[in-house]
Amino acid sequence: MRHGIGYRKFQKSTAHTRSMFRNLATSLLRHETIETTIGKAKDLRPIVEKLITSARKPTLAGRRHAYGYIMDKDVVAKLFDVIGPRFKSRDGGYTRVLKTRRREGDAAEMAVIALLPDA
Repeated sequence: MRHGIGYRKFQKSTAHTRSMFRNLATSLLRHETIETTIGKAKDLRPIVEKLITSARKPTLAGRRHAYGYIMDKDVVAKLFDVIGPRFKSRDGGYTRVLKTRRREGDAAEMAVIALLPDA
């Protein structure tokens, strides 16, 4: 049984995994939908949801936290000006993960992770 095993390692170093999720989070918030593998989508979900939760109340501390994780100033501005107010009345569950297909080259299960429309 997998009790107490909290996350996937993706056969990458810690720095590479962190960088990969920073890039995925930035892309998801920029485009509002991306396609990736199921494991990455499931592990990306709590990261993005915490960022959106901090953007619901536009404080300076929340904005600085977002700047520490997201690599693009325009995406941080979009997060606090567009995405945060959109989910103001919603208590979590801002993203959706949908299985789509198997990738051609290695038959990896793919999924689309997207932000929900207006709440």
